[in-house]
Amino acid sequence: MLESVEVTDRYPQLGEFDFAGDDHVVPFSVEGLDVRGRIVQLGPLLDDILERHDYPEPVARLLAEACVVTVLLGTSLKFEGKFILQTRTDGPVDMLVADFTTPHSLRAYARFDAERLQQAVEAGRAGPKDLLGDGVLALTIDQGQHMQRYQGIVQLEGTSLEEAALTYFRQSEQIPTDVKLSVAKLVLPGEGGSREHWRAGGILAQFLPEAPERMRVPDLHGGDGDERDPDGAPEDDAWQELVALTGTIEPTELIDPTVGAERLLYRLFHEHGVRVFEGVRVADECSCSRDKIKGILQGFTAEEITDSVEDGAIRVNCEFCSKSYEFDPAEFGE
Repeated sequence: MLESVEVTDRYPQLGEFDFAGDDHVVPFSVEGLDVRGRIVQLGPLLDDILERHDYPEPVARLLAEACVVTVLLGTSLKFEGKFILQTRTDGPVDMLVADFTTPHSLRAYARFDAERLQQAVEAGRAGPKDLLGDGVLALTIDQGQHMQRYQGIVQLEGTSLEEAALTYFRQSEQIPTDVKLSVAKLVLPGEGGSREHWRAGGILAQFLPEAPERMRVPDLHGGDGDERDPDGAPEDDAWQELVALTGTIEPTELIDPTVGAERLLYRLFHEHGVRVFEGVRVADECSCSRDKIKGILQGFTAEEITDSVEDGAIRVNCEFCSKSYEFDPAEFGE
C-alpha cells in the first residue's frame, strides 16, 4: 500500500516524499469529492526525446502531448506490462507512437510528411487538429506474452489528443474523467547563451464514488426543459464542482516548475482535503536491444535477408532512440 501525505500550505511537508518535480507522476485523491487522479510535469526527459530527432516545433508539440497522456495512463498499471498510444491519420503528422513500460520507461516518436507540414505551416493550419487530420487513436494495454491485449479505439475527426482522451474514457471505461494538457517551449539563459527547453504537463481526474449510481449518466433527455451536460457527464454536485475547479487551471500552471504538481493540487483542492501518494519517476529508456532485433531478422526469408544487405551488412536503426545496430548476413544462414 502506498504511503500518502495530506497536501497543505506548509511547503516543507510538500516534499516529504521527494516525489514532486519534473518527470514524476504524482497520484492524488480528493476524498471530499470522491475523486482520484494523477498529475505530471515533464522536463529534461522531454528534451531528450524531442532533441534526439530534431522535430519541427509543431510535430514536437504533438508528440509532447502524446507523452503526457501516455505516462498519465501508463503509470496506473498495477502489473508488469506496457501501455501504448498510437495514432494513424491522414494529416501531415500521420503517426504518433508513445509507449510506457512498467515501472518507469517511456519512449516515443513521430512520423510526418515534411512537405505537407511546411504547406500547413505556411497556410496557418498548423494546429493539433490540422496536423492530425482524420483517423484513429489506439490505446493498448499489453500484459505480456500469453496474456490478452486490451485496446480502445477512438476516431480522430479533427479532434485534439485531449479531446480524444476524454472520448476514450467516456466510451471505453465509462468513468467520468477530466483531462487537461499543456505544452510549451521555453528559452532559458545558460552558459554560452540562451537555450530552448521543452516542458509539458497534464492532470487526469476521475470520479469514483462508492455508490455506482452516482456515476451514472442520463441515457435520454428528461423532456421537461432541464439542462444536461452535452458530454453526458453525471450531474452529481461533487463531480460538477471538480469540473469547475479544473476549469480554472491556466495552461502555464501545468508546466511552470515554480508552481509544481503539489502546489497546483493544493490551490485546486485544499478546501476538500487533497492527499498525494508516492510518485512514479519516468525515464527516457528504450526497450530495443541487439538480441530483440536479431530475433526479428531471424524470422525473415532468405530473399528478405538478401534485400536487406547494403555494403555487405544489415543495418537497423531504432525509430525511438535512433540507436544503430549492424549485423553480418552470415549470422542468418543461407
